[in-house]
Amino acid sequence: MTQAFITIDTEYSSGLFTGADKAAREDNFARSIACITPDGPAGITHKLAKFAEHDVKAVFFVDPMPAMIWGIAAIEDVVGPIIEAGQDVQLHCHTEWLELAEDKAVLKDRTGANIKDFTFEEQCQLLEYARDVLIAAGAPKPVAFRAGNYGANNDTLRALAAIGIRYDSSHCPALVESGPCEITLTERDRSPMLHEGIIEVPVGAIATITGGLRHAQITALSLGEMTAALRYARSTNQPSFTLVTHSFELVNRSKMTLNRVVNARFEGLCEALADMEGVTTGNYRATPPLHGSASNPLPSDPLPANPLRTGWRLAEQLASNTLYGSL
Repeated sequence: MTQAFITIDTEYSSGLFTGADKAAREDNFARSIACITPDGPAGITHKLAKFAEHDVKAVFFVDPMPAMIWGIAAIEDVVGPIIEAGQDVQLHCHTEWLELAEDKAVLKDRTGANIKDFTFEEQCQLLEYARDVLIAAGAPKPVAFRAGNYGANNDTLRALAAIGIRYDSSHCPALVESGPCEITLTERDRSPMLHEGIIEVPVGAIATITGGLRHAQITALSLGEMTAALRYARSTNQPSFTLVTHSFELVNRSKMTLNRVVNARFEGLCEALADMEGVTTGNYRATPPLHGSASNPLPSDPLPANPLRTGWRLAEQLASNTLYGSL
């Protein structure tokens, strides 16, 4: 049996920040969390409804850092519907908010684009603050973390261990060469494993026709590639496979219009998971990922490249970008 971990990075957008007033917060919530469009909501309530319809378990990595500007109520608005729907809330952290907050609740003289930009001691302070805000907003004590932008390093893992968080999912094998993550793992480290005192759960990946990897994100893979990757994980006895999306990925946030191509992928994935034999969905609280070790890793071969699937995805991406623009 393979567990699919459907993970949703759930965050207000620092890039859309326009002020500390109520109107600015409500606009950011509408664009980044609720994703209100003329076709209806396409954000977390839409995702929660689809998960409930198809009995899909999911993991919402929620960023509490905007509480420094808008207060804990801003995070309660995010956490509340997720908990009410019976889904899993875990910890996310975008340190860009430190630069936007005039009265910082933590590290008053420091800013950084990624959590890796801070010392071990500073990362402990940031993570403790974010954890405590998340709990104050109504979430259970988190057991898992993902860094904003995947921008973690080994000190992040040690800091997580120090504050009692057991799992991290910031390592993205497909982005080792191009992303900001500095955890000392490689593109070959694709299965959950013990590393720096905690369990690292890599983001899933498939092989590309050019010999590299492509990460398992709903905006990066077609529905056919995602379902084929899950079936391949099942056939090769991989205990888990992690897919990523964001609270806002089904819309164009500047135009606030539904991206029907990406939405069809999301809804199709939910439908496929409901009917896929040998694949179930899991979360970190009830059924966390199994893990191996450096000396005894779990199976992790990526889905082999397929020119037809690749061609279909490229055609989809062209249609998506032409019709709906960037996210």
